Amino acid sequence: MPNYSPCRNTDIVRLRRATPADILQMRQLEQHVATAAHWNAAQYNALFSPGAASRLAVVATADSSEASVVGFLVVRCLADEWEIESVVVATESRHRGIGSALVRELVAEARTGGACAIILEVHESNLSAVQLYEKIGFRQDGRRKDYYRDPIEDAILYRLSLQSCDKIP
Repeated sequence: MPNYSPCRNTDIVRLRRATPADILQMRQLEQHVATAAHWNAAQYNALFSPGAASRLAVVATADSSEASVVGFLVVRCLADEWEIESVVVATESRHRGIGSALVRELVAEARTGGACAIILEVHESNLSAVQLYEKIGFRQDGRRKDYYRDPIEDAILYRLSLQSCDKIP
């Protein structure tokens, strides 16, 4: 990374690892997206704290303005299984392939990082996200009944297997 990714409508976005300087824009962006995971400032700051859980944060910026974050993704990197914790795209930037570009970048990073699978959970009513994940190859792996509150809603669990994780004894 950095990586330039073509999106629909001939838009170009730049994908790069997030830095502490991006936190304010990431927080402002997620506050305007109802389906986003709403973290507090300490949780965002922890993304860049030494000794914190291993996470990767990637931002998408408009090519014309590298400072303007139009989307981001946060993933927790465990030994062989990475978990998508948040994918957010600005409302005015949706349906242009930015979410897809972020997730595809993550898949490439996870393969390079030796992950066997990527997992996530999503609101059952978030049909745009469900379609995105299924288009990329994620498969439904379970359901958490009444997992979300306000409104009460099931979480659908998804998994993308990247490689064989069979351990040799």
